[in-house]
Amino acid sequence: MAHLMSYIFPALMAYAALSDLLTMKIPNWLTGGLAVVFPVIALLVGMDISALINHILAGIVLLAAGVAMFVPGWMGAGDAKLLAGIGLWFGWGTALIDFLLLTAVAGGGLTLVILVIRSIPLPTFALSWDWLQRLHNKKKGIPYGIALAGAGLLVYPTSGIGHALLSLAN
Repeated sequence: MAHLMSYIFPALMAYAALSDLLTMKIPNWLTGGLAVVFPVIALLVGMDISALINHILAGIVLLAAGVAMFVPGWMGAGDAKLLAGIGLWFGWGTALIDFLLLTAVAGGGLTLVILVIRSIPLPTFALSWDWLQRLHNKKKGIPYGIALAGAGLLVYPTSGIGHALLSLAN
């Protein structure tokens, strides 16, 4: 059971990144799923109440930060909710700091790559690809969920909950 549970977070991150790349949307069921599954996982790994509160507070603070970035249009609503969900899973501590730093670096790199791509005309064979048209459109935002999910995937194995799940799975 723990072996299967250890794949939930990575699977949701992979889906979030792919969904944001292809549709520039992160579904509510995915971000809601992060919040709904977390307490089950926390119980499975034996998280105590103080650690649970730590994780919940991290999620709430990152939700507030995400909303603060959403309101002026710096971040999409799905990105804000994904940020909060990842914060819930990582809690306050080194994993969250690592995640935020990796997200900033990955997000900056992603933005630069997309801006370069947007400055180059698409090849004829790609003109019918809706997802690439959206990505190439200068009036669209940056699918920052890719950076969030990528950083989440990189940090997950060393996070408290990721490490506990992977230990139970072995």
